[in-house]
Order: sequence, then structure tokens, then C-alpha cells
Amino acid sequence: MDSVSGVAGPESSREIAANPTPRTMADATHILPGDPRYDAVIDRRFNKRFVARPEYVVAASSTADVVAAVEQCVRDGKRVVATTGGHCLEGLVSDPEVQVIVDVSPMKRIEHDPAMRAIAVDAGATVGETFRVLYERWGTVVPLGEYPGIGMGGHVAGGAFGFLCRELGLAADYLHAVEVVTVDADGDVHAVVATRDASDPNHDLWWAHTGGGAGNFGIVTRFWFRDPAATSDDPAAFLPRAPESITTFRAAWKWSTLDRDAFAALLRNFGTWCERNSDADAPGARLFGVLEVHRAQFGSIGMRGLTTIADANAARALIDEHLRAVSAGVGAPEGLEVTSMSWLDFALNPFPDLFAFPPGGVSVKITDALLRRRWTDHQIGVAYDHLTSTEHDVMGGMLGAATYGGRVNAVPRDATASAGRGAIIDMACTSGWIDPRDESANVAWVRAFYRDLFADAGGVPAPGDAYDGTLINHPDVDLADPALNTSGVPWHHLYYQDNYPRLQQVKRRWDPRDVFRHALAVRAK
Repeated sequence: MDSVSGVAGPESSREIAANPTPRTMADATHILPGDPRYDAVIDRRFNKRFVARPEYVVAASSTADVVAAVEQCVRDGKRVVATTGGHCLEGLVSDPEVQVIVDVSPMKRIEHDPAMRAIAVDAGATVGETFRVLYERWGTVVPLGEYPGIGMGGHVAGGAFGFLCRELGLAADYLHAVEVVTVDADGDVHAVVATRDASDPNHDLWWAHTGGGAGNFGIVTRFWFRDPAATSDDPAAFLPRAPESITTFRAAWKWSTLDRDAFAALLRNFGTWCERNSDADAPGARLFGVLEVHRAQFGSIGMRGLTTIADANAARALIDEHLRAVSAGVGAPEGLEVTSMSWLDFALNPFPDLFAFPPGGVSVKITDALLRRRWTDHQIGVAYDHLTSTEHDVMGGMLGAATYGGRVNAVPRDATASAGRGAIIDMACTSGWIDPRDESANVAWVRAFYRDLFADAGGVPAPGDAYDGTLINHPDVDLADPALNTSGVPWHHLYYQDNYPRLQQVKRRWDPRDVFRHALAVRAK
């Protein structure tokens, strides 16, 4: 293989298969509480609302390390999970019942695999590290997520969408193969490679990792990426070309200038634009935008986004058209900033303030939904009431909405495990806080807002004509709580829709002992 990162990576699955005796746990770094390295892994989590206290952490530098770690956990009857970037929104890793965390973040090799005819990326690489190597070595890109610090291991397995999804689709749409450490019915541990090839006997395991979510079937150690349409042996032709440049924009409306009617027009306009530009060949498919509808006490409603159109005049024309459409009947936004830069400069530091966290981090509650149509006027009224209410003093509350669809919706729902292939908007009710004493008010505000938005469907975005469920990369255990989800639609249908029975088959085959589980894990039955 042609190594790029210069960091020692895992043995290939072919090597593991040829030498089935894995290394012992003594060969991997076994970290106990009190060791600063233990705290470094535990404190890396994005959502400070949840705290992990495992008996120990394994710092895995290879697939063999992961195999050895899982073997010991099976022998000892220990509950085990994996972590990469630490950006799970729920406490699926930071679970009090978890006894061992396998940290695969040391595994960062990114290389051309000529035998596989694909680009291999270790599960411990981050989104930013992957963007950098793909761009600098081959001039290519995978449409990964928005924050460069996210770990690939959990991100890709959940489908993975980001700034380029409307133009290129999901990252999982480019997944050619995956290596997973699994446990069979006898308790034996294997490193298995599963590919897109329909004749591959492990094909179902590949399919499950194109949106089935991490932590369900085993521990991912490596991905291979290639465009399904690629035919060349040139690694520079395996994946889409990276954008020549990026043009970003940002602007805002002051809450003081918006009455109820103007607020309604703003959200209605944004939704209508998304409805008219959701096809893969729509002119607006090369524009990705985010509407940040903060609570009124924040003072403003923000709009930001980007386009990959290289011609500066054409890029500006598309941005101006978008903002005119969203502003109709509202008034032009203030402080418009338009900036052009290289793709890599943007990808490694996108909208810096969007991902700025206070020292020590923040606790968050985020509840996500995919919309197939714009919000109804009733829902917009609900949003206005919650965002202007003074009942709860929730400074960090907001409604976020990102343009969706485009190339994402050009893939059949059953081609991958990512079932939400009909949405035009990805939205979330969210709030963040620093003081633990503020948790109750913030969580209550988010839950009430979300419940009232989807009151017509039992408090959740039940898949149908108006909604397309939600994303497992944005997990929310509330959806499995019958007191909060009164729709009668089970949580797994919201995430996986009609793909869930097939995921259950994969679970029964590849994790029959239910070694890998969490609050929203695929159940065998």
C-alpha cells in the first residue's frame, strides 16, 4: 500500500486472516483511571452532559489491538464500546454500564490500496485529516461532515452528511468496503472485511455500515472509499474531484425588526426555496445553507452557507438569488459577508464561530428531524411561540435548519441502510448550557418545542408525506420513550424505516451474542 500519513496503521484483514492468533492485551496500551491518558479519552467527548467512567481504556493502534481487546472483554464478560472523535450527541459511549472503552483514535493511516482499488482510511482518522490527505495527495473528496474533529469510525457508519451532500450525496454512498471486528456465536473474535460487491459473502455487513449506525455489529477499524461509477486504476479518479474553490456567505436579521408575520415569511421562504431546489439537477443543488433561528433574547437570526461554483460571478449570483428568495417580504439581512477560499482552507476551519466551544466544553440537547416538505404555517406559529416565550430562560435555545436533498435523494432507500432519501430539510431543536443546574430547563424547552412541532404525528417526525424520520448520526433516546414519543411509531422506524428488518438480520448473523449494544442499538428480535 502507498502510505500517506506516515502513522503506523492496522494490519490488513488479509494479514489478520493469514495469522489468526491476535496479539495479547499486553501489546495494546491498557489505561487505568488516574492515568492522564485515561482522562484525555474520557474528556474528549463533545457533549459534557454525559460522563464515562469505564474500568479501563484500550488505546488501539491496530486491528490486532482491537481484536485482542474485544477477546479479553468477551472472556471477562465486560461491556465494551468503541470511541473515535467523541462526538456522540447521546450517552451511548458514556454509559454507566460500559466497562471498557476501546479508543481507535491512534489508528490514522490513509492510503491508496491498489488491491482493493480504493482509498483506505483508518477508523481513527478525523474528518479533517481525511479531507487533507484526499485533497493534498489526489485532489479528491468524500462528502463527509461539517466539523473536522469528528472521528471517521462513528461518522461514516451512520451515513454521514455535510456541506457537499446536496451536490455529491452521503459519504456512505462512496463506501466500497469496511473492516469490522465482530464476535460470533461461539465467542470467537474475527476481523472481517465486507465489500460493496453483491457476490461478497459478507456483503450484508458492508450494507449495514452504510447508515446502520456505529456500535451495532462490531468495531469498525478501517473504511475503503471509491465512487461506485469509478473504473480507472488511478487513485485520483476513485472519488469526486474536490471543489476548485468555496464561496461562503453569512448574514443576519435582527429579532427587533421581525414581527410574527415577518418571522413566518422568513421560515416559509426558506422552506419553499428548499422545496424548489431539492432535485439533484436543480440550480440550487450547489448551494448549502443553514438557517440559525436563535431565541429572541439572543437578538438575531443567522443565515450562512456556501457554494462550490468556481466562477466568482456565478457563485455570487446564486447566493444573491438565494438570499432574495429567503428575504421576500421580510427585508434584506444585515451584515452580508461573502468570502472565497480554497476547499481545504474551508474544510479544515469551516465557519469558525459555528464550532466554537467555551473552555471546559458545553452540555447540549439536540433533537433532529428530516422534513419532506416545508414547515406548515401552524408549525411556524409554534416555532415563533417557543422562540419568543419567556417561560423558560433558555439562552442557548434555537431551531436550526440545513438544506438537504439533492444527490442524497438520488439513491434508492434500500440501496444503503440510510433510509432518509426523500428529505429537503434537516432540522433540529437544540439548546446548550454550561452550568449543570441549567440542564432541566434546557432539556424541558427542547422537548416541548419538538413535541409541539410534530404534534400532528405524535410528537415525532413519523415517516410519511411530510416527514422522513431522523438520522442515527444524531441519536436521541427520547424517541424510544413512549412518554415522549406517543406516535405509536417505534424509534427504529424513525431512524431506519423499512430497512430495519434487514439490519436485524445482519445483527443476528454478525453479533448473535449482542456484545455490541447501546440504548438505540439494533435489536436481533
